[in-house]
Amino acid sequence: MFLENTVNQNEQFGWIEVIAGSMFSGKTEELIRRLKRAKFAKQKVEIFKPAIDTRYDDDNVVSHDDNEIRSTPVPSSENIRLLTAEVEVVGIDEAQFFDDEIVAVCNELANRGIRVIVAGLDMDFQGNPFGPMPALMATAEYVTKVHAVCTRTGNLANYSFRKIASKDLVVLGETDSYEPLSRAAYYQAIRKQEKEKNKEQTQ
Repeated sequence: MFLENTVNQNEQFGWIEVIAGSMFSGKTEELIRRLKRAKFAKQKVEIFKPAIDTRYDDDNVVSHDDNEIRSTPVPSSENIRLLTAEVEVVGIDEAQFFDDEIVAVCNELANRGIRVIVAGLDMDFQGNPFGPMPALMATAEYVTKVHAVCTRTGNLANYSFRKIASKDLVVLGETDSYEPLSRAAYYQAIRKQEKEKNKEQTQ
């Protein structure tokens, strides 16, 4: 469950919120919604994203629905630590692409009284926990798991199936490269890929 206010208003510590899910599940959309609400409340907000994510815009955080908010691209989590003086809310998009130090950075910010909102993929294209996301989810006060809709079954999707032939962990792409699938559809697609690969190798 996610609550946007605390009972004891005298407590000086902040907190961490994690928005996790597959591709096309609305993670960034939810991140932007919360950050815009904080801005509307005239809170000082800083938003960061990994410098390698240039799919939609070099600087802005942009959702699949073209909703966007100004952000600062940074090469590592250490830069976030250095750029968050006198802020009340920090937003971080695509957290799975950051180094493991992002967990310590988020906790330091929260301990300084900052509300930290993090969005990222919880699993990679192989269905494994992605980068620092598991540790962020474990240390966060609030975790929101969002889902896409499976393109093959119409059920809830929590897997990001990679349609292109690449074993690299990080491959930036959209619907041409990835497809949100349910558990059953994902494993059927993986088995089909493996059969096709084995067939090519025996020819």
